[in-house]
Amino acid sequence: MMAISPTIDGVAGFQVAGVHGGLKKDGALDLALVVSDSDCVAAGVFTRNKVQAAPVLLDRQRLAENPTTIRAVATNSACANACTGAVGMENARRTARLVADALGLSAEQVLVMSTGVIGEHLPMEAIARGIELSSVGLSDDWAAAAAAIMTTDTRPKLASVGVECVGGSYTIAGIAKGAGMIAPDMATMLSVVVTDAALELGELQNALRTATQQSYNRIVVDGDTSTNDTVLLLANGKSGVHVEGADDLGAFQEALDALTRYLAQEIVRDGEGVTKFVTLDIVNAADVADAERIGQTIGASLLTKSAFYGSDANWGRIVAAAGRAGTAFDPDRSSLWVAAGESPSEPGLQIFAGGMPADYQEADAAAIMSAPSMTFKLDCGLGQGSATIWTCDISHEYISINGDYRS
Repeated sequence: MMAISPTIDGVAGFQVAGVHGGLKKDGALDLALVVSDSDCVAAGVFTRNKVQAAPVLLDRQRLAENPTTIRAVATNSACANACTGAVGMENARRTARLVADALGLSAEQVLVMSTGVIGEHLPMEAIARGIELSSVGLSDDWAAAAAAIMTTDTRPKLASVGVECVGGSYTIAGIAKGAGMIAPDMATMLSVVVTDAALELGELQNALRTATQQSYNRIVVDGDTSTNDTVLLLANGKSGVHVEGADDLGAFQEALDALTRYLAQEIVRDGEGVTKFVTLDIVNAADVADAERIGQTIGASLLTKSAFYGSDANWGRIVAAAGRAGTAFDPDRSSLWVAAGESPSEPGLQIFAGGMPADYQEADAAAIMSAPSMTFKLDCGLGQGSATIWTCDISHEYISINGDYRS
């Protein structure tokens, strides 16, 4: 198991900044820059929502045309720049040009991300001010950069991991934001991950897709997929380590998986109004895709999430959600357990088996579910497909947050 640090002390060749440019009314940090002092190979995964924000469209184009000379990523909060038409696209391009001019780069070397309210144009004066401040304030303050990309997040999300190999050592580090509108369909939220190792483009993209599928694609807060979902991975090779060969690539993948899994779980823990962290272990489904679909359906169900909140072991809601997931599922061959904690050594208390309630005491189940974290294991009894989904409860606070989000 890779040792993940919840901090970033520095990554060779990268500097960052998080500043207040004026997008947020309360004076909070609202614009972040991540900059490499040399060209990066870059990979990305993006939302599959048919409504895609201007920065998503621009970054897709940049990575298709210029994936090996990327130098910077600029991210603003408070405005999604989604559903903003030609003006929104021009503002995304202008943001990249402003960064390029400030850093002595070409605009094609700059990627942009945005998060916030849909349907509003970027306040370009504030964007320009933020870029001016951040470009002269670059440092190793990754916590500030992580804070600057938050919306309804209550805390910044950042992590790093060091990897030792025959050729030397290197670091992978990342920041992420997300608390609501979380239901992945490629990735979810925004995240920038960097490494000072060197990788070929194809290897980098494959590594990111694999990591995304095991992490950002396995979390649910509320069942909604954003218009702006973007995960970027930049490699500048400044450590002098070139990741190649099966062993080195395997170690890189393991580290990247661990890092993105940590960040993904932090998003769930910080979900809007969340009081409980819930792990769903789906085992023996017909295949992995079915296991993922069943877990996602359970994790997004308002009825199951309400039961989690109320410490109610209402297995009927879980089984019913599994049955409507659009996959092979037979309740008569299924079993369900609940245990306290995130990685219990035993399945826990069996509450459903063979199409009927198991022999258990409601008080025992309620006591388990009153814990701040719990794990449900659903054995589908159909095949060898397994997947773990991380989700949460839903509380009254979620309604409060989203009832007046635009204000």
